[in-house]
Amino acid sequence: MSDEAVKEEKQKIREKIWKLMEEKNIARFPLPLYGRIPNFVDAEKAAERLKELKTWKEAKIVKINPDSPQRKVREFALKENKTLIMPTPRLKEGFLLLKGLQKVAYEASSIKGAFKFGKKIGLKELKELPKIDLIINGSVAVTENGARLGKGHGYGELEYAISRELGKVGDETPRITTVHEVQIVEKIPMEKHDVPVDYIITPERTIKTNTKFEKPEGIYWNLIDENLLKEIPILKELKGGK
Repeated sequence: MSDEAVKEEKQKIREKIWKLMEEKNIARFPLPLYGRIPNFVDAEKAAERLKELKTWKEAKIVKINPDSPQRKVREFALKENKTLIMPTPRLKEGFLLLKGLQKVAYEASSIKGAFKFGKKIGLKELKELPKIDLIINGSVAVTENGARLGKGHGYGELEYAISRELGKVGDETPRITTVHEVQIVEKIPMEKHDVPVDYIITPERTIKTNTKFEKPEGIYWNLIDENLLKEIPILKELKGGK
């Protein structure tokens, strides 16, 4: 399958999931779902199930995406006094560091609250942090063998790649996604920069993927164009240091 055919197939899967979730009234605000990591009914139940995992309980430093369906996961992380690293939307302002916010966990778990209570951190601060224990990502679709599909802009992959370049994550770092059951599909074509998941958590069940897909070892600079470097200052800074 050509690169273009792979991208077309991925987009077909996204559009099918977005349409299905809206038709079945599984979708929740923000709407419409098109172009988003879809928020879903009972996302909180998936978050509750996630926090029962031993992997979660043992994690002290967690990186969690800023999207709506994972807000409850961020709240739990802050309530349990974990150190939370949250990428800013589209990575335009780097990352936010949130810790010691148990009393304001609910407010700080929103994007607006995270900017209010969190501290913006760049490459220097990221380098000084200990290794990340756990990564939580939202998804548009996943397969039970660990393939994952985001909304199509590649920011989740870049967040991982930047962390990997800095030595903050490795093959051993668990990556988990919370989704609705209808977001689990039979097959997703994977490209070399795509990052698989180790666990899938739905409101109904926990799936250990035992994925055979390899995790990228860092940033594939040949896939990064000038527009992306301009859009994401932290990426430009990282390239400049090479």
